[in-house]
Amino acid sequence: MKKIALVTGATAGFGEAIAIKLAESGYNLIITGRRDERLQDLKEKLAKDFGTESVTLCFDVRDKEAVDMAIDSLKGDWKNIDLLVNNAGLAVGLGPIQEGVVDDWERMIDTNVKGLLYVTRKISPTMVERKKGHIINIGSTAGKDVYLNGNVYCGTKHAVNAISQAMRIDMLPYNIKVTQIRPGLAETEFSVVRFKGDKDKADATYKNIEPLYAKDIADAVLFVATRPDSVNINDLEITCTAQANSYYVHK
Repeated sequence: MKKIALVTGATAGFGEAIAIKLAESGYNLIITGRRDERLQDLKEKLAKDFGTESVTLCFDVRDKEAVDMAIDSLKGDWKNIDLLVNNAGLAVGLGPIQEGVVDDWERMIDTNVKGLLYVTRKISPTMVERKKGHIINIGSTAGKDVYLNGNVYCGTKHAVNAISQAMRIDMLPYNIKVTQIRPGLAETEFSVVRFKGDKDKADATYKNIEPLYAKDIADAVLFVATRPDSVNINDLEITCTAQANSYYVHK
């Protein structure tokens, strides 16, 4: 029986690359996201390239009722999720707190923190019952270092850092691993979303450096997910060579 992984935010960027890497490595997949057409395209790709069985669940992690309904719809062995990758997340806007856009703040808090909690709350009880499983939370270097104008985004990723540590303690009696992976600058849709479609601003983020790419984080997910049962990677921070932390980048 193949292991089953659920990846949130699988329609682009890290999530899509993680789903492909796990499928290539023999997992069956539950892929979730807000864009159904992209989910269906990914499902077809996984089946064609790797013979992977997959289930698509189209929902927004910010909507607790939609999260509950989607996960409750899983049938049979699909309920027995071995690996949960809480990847869905975003940054919106970049500016000082006194000029902050409340809607941007709420999108980040609701996605990065509450969405992660909603999904984990639905899936972790079955892991506890089975006394097996692995939860990987995709955080950020911004979860350890605060940078200029990053205020609320950094706050949400600090929350992911704290929640991951607390989750690891809670899961300890049940043989469930919890890992946080904290990427630095990575060229995905991230900056395009942050700058609300302004591609010039997004591209400037990575000018004169070789950033991380989605495949780099997918490789890391596979690495931590395939350690021996007796080994857990608690926390893994990854940056490109040109980056020391959230605010030191050599260009």
